[in-house]
Amino acid sequence: MPQKLAVIGCGKMAYAILKGLNRQAFAAIYCNDINPARSALFEAEFGATACALCESIDAADMIILAVKPQQLAQVMEDSQGRWTADKLLISVLAGVKTESLEKATGGKTAIIRVMPNTPCLIGQGISALCAGKLTTPVQMLAAQDIFAQLGKVVTVEEKLMDAVTAVSGSGPAYVFSVVEAMINAAVNVGLDAALARELVLATCKGSLAMLEAENAHPAVLREQVCSPAGTTIAGVRQLEANGLRKAFFDAIEKAYQRSIELGKQ
Repeated sequence: MPQKLAVIGCGKMAYAILKGLNRQAFAAIYCNDINPARSALFEAEFGATACALCESIDAADMIILAVKPQQLAQVMEDSQGRWTADKLLISVLAGVKTESLEKATGGKTAIIRVMPNTPCLIGQGISALCAGKLTTPVQMLAAQDIFAQLGKVVTVEEKLMDAVTAVSGSGPAYVFSVVEAMINAAVNVGLDAALARELVLATCKGSLAMLEAENAHPAVLREQVCSPAGTTIAGVRQLEANGLRKAFFDAIEKAYQRSIELGKQ
């Protein structure tokens, strides 16, 4: 029997998830957000039914919780007594552990924690899943089936989820920052913006395709491009001199620590 889905929190990640889902597979979709305009958007684009928080939980078999971590306490306070044993709660909240959600929901509802990323919007995302102590294999498979529609799916131990958040959850922003910097640098040396964008995007796409196709370490492929005393080694040397590697170490460490902090709030 098709399940009924509720989405609590209609932000960008929830939008990306619903955009990629086969929504016809659900008997009904409900949505709730503190901003009525966001609920209205989900009604218009996805055919969801906007309703009050408790009504959406009561009506659904499966609930995707996509509010900001800072809003979690209020959501749980407002929905006390609604989390029954026949429901599955899928949380995409950064940093919030399954144990915390099990406690907040009264210890009866199965919890699955997921860290997707925004390329889910075009079916090119990757989502990491971990199960709470009440989650059955059947429920885990159901969640995997949902997120497989949005890209790749991996299952991990929960102790790795903060690191996953820092790498793949936040990672698209790092990639976009690198691409933006390359385009700006290309304009600086005389290319027009449109050509710079085309060159940079094609270069990134082709380079990533090579990494997948050849299954080689990135350093090996980098060395293949770097001729002795050539242009590429001069550019790579400057990237290293300016701290490229350290910048990524620091960025991922900061994101990792922030994910841990969010789980303690």
